[in-house]
Amino acid sequence: MTTVTPFLMFTGACEEALNVYVSLFPEAEITSLSRWGPGAGGPEGKVQQASFTLAGREFRAFDSPDVHAFGFTPSFSLFVECGDEAELDRLYAALGEGGQVLMALGDYGFSRTFGWVNDRFGVSWQLNLP
Repeated sequence: MTTVTPFLMFTGACEEALNVYVSLFPEAEITSLSRWGPGAGGPEGKVQQASFTLAGREFRAFDSPDVHAFGFTPSFSLFVECGDEAELDRLYAALGEGGQVLMALGDYGFSRTFGWVNDRFGVSWQLNLP
């Protein structure tokens, strides 16, 4: 069976980002994590491979041993349907902290409340209250 899994590439902050993400969503967890060892081709102690879940969806991530001329872009984002206004406000504040607001929380006509942020790691999040 073919599977499709979102994969996030960080350049040194992978474990910190995953810890933030799993702290924000119920029943989220890091399911596996291995680190670069000495002479293994990557930054020793940083994440070589990780798997984690958010809202039942599996993700993979790592710290790239190479710095690339690209990073995350809002053209790919994680879309979160929130259950209530309190959850939306909490996630918007936590994910936006140290990041960048792309669309402030508001009524844009397609939902009751919507907001879009890039978190401090560069990952883009669309937060929606239908």
